[in-house]
Amino acid sequence: MFQHDRDRHFPEDFVWGAASAAYQIEGGWNADGKGPSIWDTFCHEKGRVFEDQTGDVACNSYELWEEDLRCITQLGLTHYRLSFCWSRLLPDGTTRHVNQKGVDYYNRIINDLLANSVTPMVTLYHFDLPQALQDRGGWESEEIAGFFDEYARFCFRTFGDRVKLWVTLNEPCVCAELGYEEAYHAPGVQKPGTSVYLVGHNMLKAHSRAWHSYNRLFRSEQQGLVSLALNSDWAEPCDPSNPEDVAATQRYIAFSLDWFASPVFGDGDYPAVMKAQIAARSRAQGCPSSRLPEITPQMKEEVKGTADFFAINYYTSRRVRFTKSAAQTVSFSSDKEAEGIVDPSWPIAGVSWMAVVPWGLRKLLKYIKDSYGDPRIYITENGFSAVDPAPLEDTQRCAFARDTLLEVLRAIRQDGVDVRGYFVWSLLDNFEWVQGYSVRFGLFHVDFTHPRLSRTMYRSGEQYAKIIASNGLSAVQEG
Repeated sequence: MFQHDRDRHFPEDFVWGAASAAYQIEGGWNADGKGPSIWDTFCHEKGRVFEDQTGDVACNSYELWEEDLRCITQLGLTHYRLSFCWSRLLPDGTTRHVNQKGVDYYNRIINDLLANSVTPMVTLYHFDLPQALQDRGGWESEEIAGFFDEYARFCFRTFGDRVKLWVTLNEPCVCAELGYEEAYHAPGVQKPGTSVYLVGHNMLKAHSRAWHSYNRLFRSEQQGLVSLALNSDWAEPCDPSNPEDVAATQRYIAFSLDWFASPVFGDGDYPAVMKAQIAARSRAQGCPSSRLPEITPQMKEEVKGTADFFAINYYTSRRVRFTKSAAQTVSFSSDKEAEGIVDPSWPIAGVSWMAVVPWGLRKLLKYIKDSYGDPRIYITENGFSAVDPAPLEDTQRCAFARDTLLEVLRAIRQDGVDVRGYFVWSLLDNFEWVQGYSVRFGLFHVDFTHPRLSRTMYRSGEQYAKIIASNGLSAVQEG
């Protein structure tokens, strides 16, 4: 593939990281003054999660941070992506009451990382809204952007002297669709075809306000970077010669990646194809206006350009075919009129939805480069699941990881994509949302039956450590 061994190396100063999220690892759900989050509430309702499992304890990282740090240093990571639990810092979601023990916990993590020459990347919101704010309307509420901005400013002021890489929101598309359309994630709201767009709209406002607060109040002194983490499959038409499949593929990407990338990295507005599709269906349903809220000229100016890098989470790809929806059906999927299908030739990593398509990541990176002005890109999540029980000798995941990083290298060397770093999801096996502990993504196996929740490195973790140490793929065998 590469003519010279040096071509198998990543650029100097390439970022090598692993990622986690507060609710999925911390535990301590009601410890030391923490307020409840929507995921605490959701998981405590019967029938929501696999075997009614919860994140009450999870990996117990709230008490076992030293063990996590040992894992991080054992891998040789240059960066670690974590999220703050909003309600651990601000139990009711507002700065009226600051939980100092929460502040102390995150200060300890940040300081320990820096003492070990590991750079923190902090996500402010990874799905776990304070329940107190959900009780006031949550992401459907007009006032939520103000609460988020207040929380962001608190974090910038408290931790920004040491944290220089910030992610405001993780996967707003997932939050909106799974939380407010399908009720599959917390808060379990199901208002098809309406709340999904309102929530996305309010998340854009929240992100924009936080970015502007950083830009105005903190950037000159702290010199950090702020973005939001978007997620997307790569998509290609089932039948490239069928114009309807081709158009459906464009919609598939527009209704996921471009929904948020176009306003922030593009012209400040929602994708034209998305606007036209929802407006037409809304009219046919007798709605007085589109169910997709309008980005006003003022909001357009406020949202456009509010990111200092492009953060992308990628897991899988789909073949897409056109599916005609009944005119009166009101839902996100019927608006999209595009069905994503797993090609039967693609291998599956653990769970059925996770087809492994390494070349899809390369194509997605090239799409971002071509569509959004060649931004600097961090792959903030990418990983491979295994169903429990997962073998420590996870040779299949080793192959998936190697093949995927080869495609990232091709994107850099052959396509000229400005990829600055790569974060594996995830550092540890953890609570995988509604799948509980039945699915494992970690570089470290966690024994959830052991009182100490012991961490043991998988073979894929050993491989990743070699890749990091050599800053390239020369140390691993190519299949």
